[in-house]
Amino acid sequence: MSAADLSGADYSHLNRRDETVPDATAPYDPLRLCVFTTIALIACVAGPVAVLTFAAVAIAGYARARRAGLLRSRCKLGDTRNVLIYLWTVAVLAAAATPFWVLLWVRVLSPGSA
Repeated sequence: MSAADLSGADYSHLNRRDETVPDATAPYDPLRLCVFTTIALIACVAGPVAVLTFAAVAIAGYARARRAGLLRSRCKLGDTRNVLIYLWTVAVLAAAATPFWVLLWVRVLSPGSA
């Protein structure tokens, strides 16, 4: 069979879907677990500074959403006021812990520490 014969061949019958075969379901993608692990790693490396940063971003997001009319969140705390109180508490604790974390690193990295 020559190339000219193949170019004129009708292969449309090969590109059909078998209706008896059910649709394939996408496998579970545990992306959230990867995201959570990455956030935990950043928090471990950057300490309370990272926690404070994440809390500040979350506070800004929830405050904006509340002003736009969001009263209930999918967060386990439910009411956005509870979520904001939680986030502010975490932010204040992270801000209070930051100087101690910096002092710890200064002590660990100082040349005379043993």
